[in-house]
Amino acid sequence: MRKVVEKKDPLKLNIIYSTVYQVLVLIIPLITAPYASRVLGATNLGIYSYTQAFANYFVLFAMLGVANYGNRSIAQVRDDSKLLSRTFWEIYSFQIFVTIIISIIYLIYCFVAVSQNRIIYLLQFLYVVSAGFDINWFFFGIEKFKLTVTRNIIIKIINAVLIFALVKERSDLSIYTLIMSLGTLVSVVILIPFLMRYVSFEKIEVKNVLKHIKPNLILFIPVIAISLYNIMDKLMLGYLSTADEVAFYSNAEKIAQLPNSIIMAVGNVLMPRMSNLIATGEKEKSSKLFDKSMTFMIVSSVLLAFGMASVSKVFAPWFYGEEFARCGLFILWLCPTIVFKSIAGSVRTQLIIPMERDKVYILSVSVGAAVNLLANYFFIPLYQGLGAVLGTVLAEAAVCLIQIKMTTDLVKYGKYIKYTVVSCIFGSIMYVILQIITIKSALLNILVSMMVGALIYSVLSGVYFIKIEGYSIGKIRK
Repeated sequence: MRKVVEKKDPLKLNIIYSTVYQVLVLIIPLITAPYASRVLGATNLGIYSYTQAFANYFVLFAMLGVANYGNRSIAQVRDDSKLLSRTFWEIYSFQIFVTIIISIIYLIYCFVAVSQNRIIYLLQFLYVVSAGFDINWFFFGIEKFKLTVTRNIIIKIINAVLIFALVKERSDLSIYTLIMSLGTLVSVVILIPFLMRYVSFEKIEVKNVLKHIKPNLILFIPVIAISLYNIMDKLMLGYLSTADEVAFYSNAEKIAQLPNSIIMAVGNVLMPRMSNLIATGEKEKSSKLFDKSMTFMIVSSVLLAFGMASVSKVFAPWFYGEEFARCGLFILWLCPTIVFKSIAGSVRTQLIIPMERDKVYILSVSVGAAVNLLANYFFIPLYQGLGAVLGTVLAEAAVCLIQIKMTTDLVKYGKYIKYTVVSCIFGSIMYVILQIITIKSALLNILVSMMVGALIYSVLSGVYFIKIEGYSIGKIRK
C-alpha cells in the first residue's frame, strides 16, 4: 500500500522568510548608514532623502493599490492554475501601463521643473521604473517567500559592498544615489525569470483588465494617505526646515521602522493565508490565527518600543556619529509608533484586507493623514524635526484607534487592550531599571541593556501570560 505523505504547512517557515525579507529592506541601509553619514554628511543625506521621498510618490502612483490588491486577489485564486495565470496577467498589464505613464511624467518634471540637484533626481528615475517590474505581490500571494528572500539577499549585499567601495567623499552623492536606486531596480527585475514556473501566458481582454481598476484605486487611497505621514514628513521638513533636519529625521525613522519590519513580517505572511481561509469559509482557523498573531504583536512591539527608547540617546551618536546625536531624541519619541503600527497592522492584514472591508482601511488612514498634515503644519515651524515626529505619532495613534473601533463587530478587543496595558507596565519597569546602567563604552552599554532588558521583560511577561492567562508555548488554553 502506498504511503501518503502529509504536506507540511509552510506558514512558520514563511514567517521566517518574510522576517528576513523585511529586515533586509532596512538592515542593509542601516549597515551602510554610519559610513554614509560620516562620508556624505547631513546636508547631502538630506538631499538624497528629499529626492528619494519625491520619487517615491511617483512609485506609489505607478503601483497604485497593487501591493495589497494583487496579494489578496492571487491568494484567493491560487488553487486554480488557469484562473491564477489570468488574474496575474490582468493585474500586471494594468501595472505596466500605469508605470509607463508615470515614468514619462517624472522625466518631464525633471527636465522642465527641476533646477537644483537634477542629476540626483534623474538617478532616482531608476527607482521609479522599478515599479513596473515589482511582482513581489504575486509571490507573496502564492506564499513563495523563500524565492523573494534568497534573491534579494544577494542584491542587498552587493549594494552594501558597492557603497563601501565607491562612496569615498562628499562629492560622491550621485554614486550613492545610483547604487541605491539601481539596487532597487535589480532586486525586482531578478524575480521575473522565475514567474513562468507558476503562471502560463493567457489571452486577456481589455474589459477584464479594466475590472481591476476600481478595486485597485480603492486600495490606492489608503496607500496615498499612509504616504502622507511616511513620506510627506520629509518633504514638509525640507520645505519648512533644513536639509540637516531631514537627515536627522530620516535616520531616526530608519531605526524606528526596524522593529516594525520584524514584527510586520508576520502580518505579510498571514494576509494571504487569512485571505485564503476566509475565501474557503474556514472561520474557526482564521479566528485562532488572529488571536495568536495579535497577542504576539502586542507583546513583541511593547518590548521593542521600550527597549529602543532605553538605548536611543546612546545609540544615535555611536551609530551615526556625533553630528547625528539629535537623532537619539527623535528615536525616543518615535517609539510609541512601534506599538500603534504593530496593532493596526495586525488588524489590517488579518481582518480588514482579507475580509474586503476596504472602507474601514480608507477612513482610518485618511484620518491619520489629515492628523499628520495638520500636526506637521503647526509643529514643524515650532520644533523642526521633532514636530514631524509628533505628527507621525499622532497619526499612527489615530489609525490604530479607528481600525479597532470599526472592527469591534468582528473581534472583542477587551483582552487585547488589557494585554497592551500590562505589557506597557512591564516595559516601563524595564525602562526604569535600564536607566541605572551607566557604562562608558557605548557599544557595551547598548549590548548589556539589550540583554538585561530582554531578560526582565521576558520573565515578567512569562509569569503573567503563562501563570495568569494560561498561555503555553505554541498553544493558547481557552
